[in-house]
Amino acid sequence: MSATTFQPGPWRFAAYASGLARRSPTFAIGFCTVVFFMLLAVFADVLAPFNPTQSFSYDILRAPGDKFFFGSDGNGMDVLSRVIHGTRYAFGIAVPAGIIMLSIGLPLGVVAGYKGGVVDEVLLRILDVLRAFPTIILALAVVAAAGQSLVSVVLVIGVLDSPIFARVVRAEVLALRESTFVKAAIAIGNPPWRIMLLHILPNAILGATAQLPMRMAWAVRISATLAFIGVGIQAPAPEWGAMIRQGAEYVITGEWWVAVFPGLALMALVLGLNLLGDGLTDILDPRRRTTGK
Repeated sequence: MSATTFQPGPWRFAAYASGLARRSPTFAIGFCTVVFFMLLAVFADVLAPFNPTQSFSYDILRAPGDKFFFGSDGNGMDVLSRVIHGTRYAFGIAVPAGIIMLSIGLPLGVVAGYKGGVVDEVLLRILDVLRAFPTIILALAVVAAAGQSLVSVVLVIGVLDSPIFARVVRAEVLALRESTFVKAAIAIGNPPWRIMLLHILPNAILGATAQLPMRMAWAVRISATLAFIGVGIQAPAPEWGAMIRQGAEYVITGEWWVAVFPGLALMALVLGLNLLGDGLTDILDPRRRTTGK
């Protein structure tokens, strides 16, 4: 084998990553941003200079400097440490909420699109009911009734956003069920569950895959909104929305850093997830790849 045709594993991966970056710079930027925040979440205990709930009573509202790079908040806690640990709450909400969205939306979309008729109409009306209520109002009501906990926030966000995935998958299934390979599977006697699970779902999941990072960004944003208005995760937990809420009280007196740094982290992660989703759409959708050339 010639030296020009052989590529070790790391070089092959680097070449593949470079090809994806050239095909979609949006994907590359979003991917790098999300990986950066994931590394912060994984190594938060190592990277954070202090315990995120440790209070320094003599350093309340200390401006950014040598001891506190991002300053300290109204309780004397290090803002940088709290921002770093806040990534765990962000992914701790976004990832399980995304799993719930897919777990509910994928089967509903496949069944509605494949069965059609009355089944399709009933499922669509159920999905319409979920989407008819203002999301933030319904989330407020459910979280207030179920309790202000991480589990409640995750369940509410996951269930409320599942219709998005159901409709995306249903649209794909409506086109796939008339395809040749599905008709061939029916002709040789495959049961409906096998056709839906093995033939349709793998081909219909690409649209949902591209939507997932965007809906995870929505989950992070909604959870921060709930915490900001006092219904979601509360202090002293280092959750970005709760930190922004506390910092808003000090902005008018000049202590801007308490709210600005968690706000910037929230904005950067949401932007990264949206860019990642848009880039995945460019890569996975051949029509967009063609028109982009």
